[in-house]
Amino acid sequence: MYQEIAMALPVLFPFRSRDTARVSHRRFPHGRRRVTIDHEPLAGVTPSELMDWFGSIGQTMEYGGEVVPRYLAWHPLDHVRWELARPAPGGGAAEGARFRIVEQFAGRPDHRIDVVDRVEKLDETGIRLVQRVAGIVVLQLEHTWSAGRDRTHYVSVLDLGARSPWLSGVNRLLQRRFPDPMVDAWITHNIEEVGLLEHLIPRLRPARTDSPSAARQAG
Repeated sequence: MYQEIAMALPVLFPFRSRDTARVSHRRFPHGRRRVTIDHEPLAGVTPSELMDWFGSIGQTMEYGGEVVPRYLAWHPLDHVRWELARPAPGGGAAEGARFRIVEQFAGRPDHRIDVVDRVEKLDETGIRLVQRVAGIVVLQLEHTWSAGRDRTHYVSVLDLGARSPWLSGVNRLLQRRFPDPMVDAWITHNIEEVGLLEHLIPRLRPARTDSPSAARQAG
């Protein structure tokens, strides 16, 4: 499935600011980096709804009086394209699928990514997107969720680079492809898109009778 629009959608909901999250950026041997974002909890959103959001990201929703791809509504300024590059073994956007993702952090062409990630985990505890070289993880983005009282705790961890010293050259390439200013722009982007889920997911509830969670309840 292919999604793209000629211009950004209007911003209907407020973006969260950087100071709403706790951010750490660590460096490890051989050029490996890790960014951890501990987000302000999402009020009124459940882990199962987050799982359904990612599993249904290729669908549409009503936004500003129009029907648009959910992925583009998720960040109306930075998101460019989402494509199910390969369905999961059981079909759809589940574990084992490959997502093609095109984004421009801060809307800047020099902060553009066009990647294909494998979904190595998607359940009610989170989602993990991975890129590998010769079977070795060189980039991993993991979002984890845990339920609180009327809210969900949400943490994003981006690992850039392989652990093996034999792949330090790959890590140097990642450093050039994903330099620190771009990582910083991604941090802002991630805080903004996660915060928007608090506004977007509740808008889907009246039409969720065919969601994975509803199907489980019906069965």
